Amino acid sequence: MKLHIENLSQTYPNGVQALKNVSLEIETGMFGLLGPNGAGKSTLMRILATLQMPDSGSITFGEHNVLIDKTEIRQLLGYLPQEFGVYPKIKAISLLDHLAVLKGIGNSSERKNRVEQVLVQTNLWKHRNKRLGGYSGGMRQRFGIAQALLADPKLIIVDEPTAGLDPAERNRFHNMLSELGNNAVVILSTHIVDDVTKLCPDMAIIHEGVIQMTGSPQEAIEALEGNVWQRVIPKQELDKFKQQYQVIGEHLIAGQTQIMILSDFDPGNEFKPKPADLEDVYFSYISHTQQPVLV
Repeated sequence: MKLHIENLSQTYPNGVQALKNVSLEIETGMFGLLGPNGAGKSTLMRILATLQMPDSGSITFGEHNVLIDKTEIRQLLGYLPQEFGVYPKIKAISLLDHLAVLKGIGNSSERKNRVEQVLVQTNLWKHRNKRLGGYSGGMRQRFGIAQALLADPKLIIVDEPTAGLDPAERNRFHNMLSELGNNAVVILSTHIVDDVTKLCPDMAIIHEGVIQMTGSPQEAIEALEGNVWQRVIPKQELDKFKQQYQVIGEHLIAGQTQIMILSDFDPGNEFKPKPADLEDVYFSYISHTQQPVLV
């Protein structure tokens, strides 16, 4: 099934225009929505999850109108929001059983099998009788995916799922998301470039409510190859270089400032060519309005 988003716009009462004529076509598989905090990602995810209505635009998923057929869409949907609460004193298996009832799985035998299946799928089976208040951050995220998978969804939305996870938990989470993308549309909304690089064959960059680019991460990197240059500069000269060049990245290395710039030709001035990566692509699209932060 294909998700089709056309000319979606949303302005909040305080005047902030979160989405500006957003249009996307998303096929079965992993799709990365990459953008900084405040870019409009979570607004778009909430609209897709039928939690809020846009001011204008249309969304279809297969034959369903997402903005009208909300009940049908919710039966096809699995949603892991950026922040979600759990009952800390309840065991994971008990809460999943309760949530399965709410998702319409009334048959007790079917419900038992489905709960056990998602616990195994998310590698939580051995922790099924542990109270959720004792779960680590990574385990809680996997529990969030488990509840999202209860109804065997065809559209899965995960909003900033790996923020705060340690490297081992992130790898486990990546592997799980990749498997889910075999049979469903999986939208990964994140500001973490590395997650999209590893997981998503298709992506979009959103900034200030506008889709800046869509396509394959690898093709976007190849298009930028040969145009990225880097050098170490004195920190106090950073503003001067920003006035002279299109600076798309800054890093502190051993107390010194390394900058990356975009240039169609060799800029000289001690700059050396740098192999392009998706972070360069990302900042090349958003650096015209927001300078990268030293990391």
